[in-house]
Amino acid sequence: MRIVHLTPGTGNFHCGSCLRDNVLIKALRKRGHDAMMVPLYLPLVTDDEPASPGLKVQVGGISLYLQQKLPWFRRAPKWLHRCLDSPRVLKAAVKRMKMTNARDLGEMTLASLQGLDGPQGPEWRSLLEWLEQQQPKPDVVSLSNGLLSGLARPLKERLGVPVLVSLQGEDSFLDTLPEPFKEQAWQAFRDCLPHVDALVGTSGYYSRWMERRLKLNEGDIDVVWNGMDFSAYQPAPEPPPEPVIGYLARMCMGKGLKTLVDTFILLDRRGTVPGVRLAIAGAKTAADEAFVRGLKRQLAEAGCGDRVRWLPNVSLREKIDFLRGLRVLSVPATYGEAFGLYVLEAQACGVPVVQPRHGGFPEVLEQTGGGVLVEPDDIAALADGLEPLLQDPERARELGQQGRAGVMRTFTGEAMAERFDAVLAKAIARSQGSGPAGEDAARAMAQAG
Repeated sequence: MRIVHLTPGTGNFHCGSCLRDNVLIKALRKRGHDAMMVPLYLPLVTDDEPASPGLKVQVGGISLYLQQKLPWFRRAPKWLHRCLDSPRVLKAAVKRMKMTNARDLGEMTLASLQGLDGPQGPEWRSLLEWLEQQQPKPDVVSLSNGLLSGLARPLKERLGVPVLVSLQGEDSFLDTLPEPFKEQAWQAFRDCLPHVDALVGTSGYYSRWMERRLKLNEGDIDVVWNGMDFSAYQPAPEPPPEPVIGYLARMCMGKGLKTLVDTFILLDRRGTVPGVRLAIAGAKTAADEAFVRGLKRQLAEAGCGDRVRWLPNVSLREKIDFLRGLRVLSVPATYGEAFGLYVLEAQACGVPVVQPRHGGFPEVLEQTGGGVLVEPDDIAALADGLEPLLQDPERARELGQQGRAGVMRTFTGEAMAERFDAVLAKAIARSQGSGPAGEDAARAMAQAG
C-alpha cells in the first residue's frame, strides 16, 4: 500500500511526534508498505536517519507566515517561495524566530485548520498539486496531528483517498492559544472531523480525553500506542555509583522542570540522599532561555547549582549515555501528557521512572511495571517517590530491568505498525462506505502492503 504521511518539522530541536512518526514509517515499510514521510513547515529533526531522506520541505514555514501576515505575498512568484523554503533559509530563520511559540500562532493555527478556505490556501493548494504528481498515487494519506485536519476534505476531493489523522498532544497546544483563537480553533478542528476516515490516539487516556474535547462518541478514536526502535538502547553494565535524578524532555514549564528543580532542592535539604545530583537533558529553544536562566538562578541561591548538569539538544548517542548514568528519571508534566516517549527511553536503558498519576503515564507503567506513580504537582509526594530509589541502587536496578522487559514486549515500532495497519483498514473501509465484509477486505489489503 502506498502511504503518504505528512509531519510538521521543528527545524532545530527534537520532538516526540517526529521521533514517533519516523519509527512508524520505517516499521510500516518492514511490513511491506510503500510509505513516505513528508516534512512540512520546517526540516525534521530525528534521532537517526530520516525515513525519507532528501525530501524537501513542503509548505515552508516562512512562506506560510508571510502569506498569513501579508496578503500580497500570496501572489509572489514561485522562485521566491522556493528560495524561502530552502533548508538553509529555514534553519537560519528558526534560530531567530519563535516560530513554535503557541501564543504567537493563534491566527496561523486557525488558518491551518481552515485549509483551502483560509489565508494559507495558496500554500496548501501547492501541496495538493505536489501530491497529485506523485507516482504511484497514494492509497492513503496520514496526517501526523489533528492541527493538519483542515487538509482532510481537499485531500479526499482532489486525490480520492482515505485520510487518517493521528492525535498527539493537540489539547495542550490549543489551550495555550489566546482567545478568541482558542475556541475558534477547537471549533474549526471539530468541523474538519466529518471528512476524516479514522482517528488514532497514542494512548487510551488521550483517545478518551479527545473524544470528549471534540464531542465524539466513545470508541471513535482508535488507540495505537507509541513504539520505538530500541536497538541502540542498552542498560549500563553496573548501577551508576552516584544518586542521579534525570530529566529528559523540552526544558519548559509544562513538562514539569520547575517542579523537579523544587523537588531536588527539597531532597537536598532533607539530607536523606547524600550527594544527590540532578541531570537535565532535552530540547531547548530560544523561547526557553529565560525560563532556564531563572531555574539556574534558583539552584544557585539554594546552594546546589554545582550538582546540576544541563545538556540541551543531545544527539541519540549522547542521550543514551545520559540515560545510562541515571539512577531514576522523572518528567513531572503539569498537564495530562498524551504519552511521553521519554518514559520508554529511560526504561529501555534499565532506568526506572517516577511519574505523576495522570495522563498516559498510568497506562504505560501498567504495561511495563518499571516505575512509580505519585500525586501530580506535589513536590513532597515526588520527593517521597524518588527517595527510596535513590537510596537503594539495587532496588532501582530491579525496577528498571522490569521496565525494560515491558517496553521490549509492548512498545516496539513493529507493535505500533501492526496496530496502525488495523486502523488503516478501518479508514479504507469507511471511505468506501463498506460494512464489516468490506473492512475485512480492506484489512487484508493493508496487511498485504
